[in-house]
Amino acid sequence: MAEQSQYAELVRQVSAVGVVKRGLSRMLPAECPAGPAAVLHLLDRHGEMQLIRLAELLAIDTSVTSRHVSHVAERGWIERSTDPCDRRSRILRLTPAGKELLDRLAEHCTDALARALDDWSDDDVGQLNAMLARLRGSFSGPGPGPRHPEVTRTPA
Repeated sequence: MAEQSQYAELVRQVSAVGVVKRGLSRMLPAECPAGPAAVLHLLDRHGEMQLIRLAELLAIDTSVTSRHVSHVAERGWIERSTDPCDRRSRILRLTPAGKELLDRLAEHCTDALARALDDWSDDDVGQLNAMLARLRGSFSGPGPGPRHPEVTRTPA
């Protein structure tokens, strides 16, 4: 097991990944900022769903999710249809135009990372991918957080 100081440094480094995410977000086109892009990505990854499920996946309030959904729907990147199981709800699904935009955004972000890491070897990039996947996997057990939490939380 690693030293406690290494875990403290890892906390700082993982927090700093936000700098990379914000940098990539700033490179997105003005017509599709990070929030709407996340909506498109989740619909592509998980398929059609109701707004409430999308809000859960985004981990944001349904009112904010609704604004992002309106943004992408107005541009024809998703469609909203009545849920046959619950006529009060809508099913959201990615349109071909939304998929095309998402593909362009992914290519744009991939190119940006390639430029930023142009002095990294293929092995370095592969190791980073493997370690980030392993880190994410360590948090994908039942429920949120690490599979083996050592700290118990008390209600605030």
